[in-house]
Amino acid sequence: MKKIIVIVTLLLLITGCKKETKEENRLEKVLKEKNYIVLDVRTKEEYETSHVKDSLNIPYDEIDENTNLDKNKTILVYCRSGKRSHIAYETLTNLGYKVIDLGAYDSVPLEKE
Repeated sequence: MKKIIVIVTLLLLITGCKKETKEENRLEKVLKEKNYIVLDVRTKEEYETSHVKDSLNIPYDEIDENTNLDKNKTILVYCRSGKRSHIAYETLTNLGYKVIDLGAYDSVPLEKE
């Protein structure tokens, strides 16, 4: 029984790593092409404290069908911990945008100010 658990765990880890690598490759490609918009979905106060250079600030709960972003660009979203960016990712995806969820602000691999 322990062997089965170990094998299943290893398979899950391997599968998870492939997905993460695929998403990392997609992010690398988007960054290289420079065809993206960085979107900070935290509050205005959080944004004013510190944010990714040249990012836009639209709080996650204000994103709706009236949000006007260039659909020819990939939207890179982030927040403080990753929870709000995931919600924004789903909302934007449902509105027809190409989106990559960068997750938590501290792990965003872009210049900050």
